[in-house]
Amino acid sequence: MTNRKALLRVESLLAGAQLPALPQSAIRLLQLSQDPENGPAEFAVPIESDPGLTGQVLKFVNSSYFGFAREISSIRLAITLVGIRTIKNFALWSAVFSLMPNPKCGPFDLKSMWQDSLRRGLFARTMGRLLGQVDSEDLFAAALLQDMAVPLLAKELPVEYDKLFQLRQSGRTRLSDLEQERFGWNHAEAAGLLARRWSLPEEFADLIQSHTKFTELLAKGATPGQAAVSLSALLPTVRDDIWFERDAFVEAYCRLTGSAESQIQPLLAEIDADFQEFAPVLKLGMPARTLADCLAEPEESAVS
Repeated sequence: MTNRKALLRVESLLAGAQLPALPQSAIRLLQLSQDPENGPAEFAVPIESDPGLTGQVLKFVNSSYFGFAREISSIRLAITLVGIRTIKNFALWSAVFSLMPNPKCGPFDLKSMWQDSLRRGLFARTMGRLLGQVDSEDLFAAALLQDMAVPLLAKELPVEYDKLFQLRQSGRTRLSDLEQERFGWNHAEAAGLLARRWSLPEEFADLIQSHTKFTELLAKGATPGQAAVSLSALLPTVRDDIWFERDAFVEAYCRLTGSAESQIQPLLAEIDADFQEFAPVLKLGMPARTLADCLAEPEESAVS
């Protein structure tokens, strides 16, 4: 449990850092989303005022991920076709993606982190739907941004994080547990503070901040959104050869959904296919091993 003094320390660390500011276009989209009366016409204005964002949104909507038969050249039409939440969350993630530093800190690799984030976002959205979450697009964005504080923290504390990355033992030990032991706080709590500093919605900040507390959340009755985002954090990273949390993931998935383990493979194959369609929009390469590949190799045989 993180105490108030520990949170004050991470608040002080973030306050002393040169934190990037969200672009005005992203801030305006967040403001517009607070009023349900706003529609495609209102949301198109801040996007069209930002040429870079306009290009990114149109590239996103015209990607094979959506598979529209004709090219979409209007921002308003794009918003109408794929939805306000989808466009807002894509714009938010694009903004954060462009702001994050790439610290030279041991084995840390920013592109790999974003690959992990995209897989987790796609999984959280699908899992949320399975659990009855209505606004699953928000789960996609929350899972995408769950680790956004890691590069900032590694930049501010390079010596400490170099050691922590090494102590992860390729995923045998969770980074959040190492941070908690070393600092009394972890990157999830730092990301929650960052989300609030950027005035992201409180429920969104809560999903990000609680993503490392899967066991605790389930014990007290997690919401579908909390369960989906925190379960996504148990997925393997693209840089680790062994999925040490595979069995914990499988057991939790089956308990939450009431499904047999055999149903996980097609779900992860669907996530892999979505990743393949989505990744080029974000200029991300394909991982060496798919999620379906990782699931097919039991933890015990991977370790031996």
